[in-house]
Amino acid sequence: MKANRLQSDAYLPWVADIIDRVQESPTVFTWRLRFTEPDMQQRYRFEPGQFNMVYLFGVGEIPISIVSDPDDADCYAHTIAVVGRITQAMARLRPGDQVGIRGPFGQGWPMAQAQGQDVVVITGGLGCAPVTSVIQYILQRRDRFGALSILQGVKRSSELVYRARYSAWAAAPDTHVLLAADQAGPQWPWYTGTVVDLLKQIEINTEHTLVMACGPEAMLQAAMDHLIDLGLPANRLFLSMERNMQCGVGHCGHCQLGGQFVCKDGPVFAYPQVQELMAISGY
Repeated sequence: MKANRLQSDAYLPWVADIIDRVQESPTVFTWRLRFTEPDMQQRYRFEPGQFNMVYLFGVGEIPISIVSDPDDADCYAHTIAVVGRITQAMARLRPGDQVGIRGPFGQGWPMAQAQGQDVVVITGGLGCAPVTSVIQYILQRRDRFGALSILQGVKRSSELVYRARYSAWAAAPDTHVLLAADQAGPQWPWYTGTVVDLLKQIEINTEHTLVMACGPEAMLQAAMDHLIDLGLPANRLFLSMERNMQCGVGHCGHCQLGGQFVCKDGPVFAYPQVQELMAISGY
């Protein structure tokens, strides 16, 4: 179920203040934001897995996952990777600067279905942002969920973000964190290999586990194939898909995936919804 839309016009942004900024890595940073309109901040609600369209005045707009806990009424957060013209300009902003926000948009993760279940979170590359709110949500409500396994793979060890968060998450009850890098530097203390290799290191109860995954589609496909081979039903696998989302409301068509639009029918899909499409090279 989508969070309630608060705006009378989904195309008009609300102004938000940057109240804090954390440099997560040389090319990744996190903003904590608060709407300048107190009533908007009080009423703003989202679900883990949803995203905002973040607008930098005079530069452009991009979709960014919300990484904070939905019950944090004081502010919300976005983690942003510097990959293009708009994010390069955003990287220069500091606390006190302002951006525009439209959202939240899209379908989130199946948190109600996950209650009472073990949860395996799989991410690759910089794909950790779409599942960060899931992890925060579970850890803030730890007694409602079973075991939590967090598996993160990166191509190069220098690309890992959230190092402090991973340490804090690993210290939580019944929570397991496994990290891997295809190319490990001399100071890398974790596994050298792929995130699929990490899946082989954990025990999965195929009757009581939900999987939530995001990242490069080749990695996602390999992980889903492995899990299905283990006997995990496909309807217990959920993916956050990435496409070129420009409007957030399914009108522009840039994010069409088969007969669906990632911005409004996703970004979270049950694996059977996209399984056949993922098998088509370049789709």
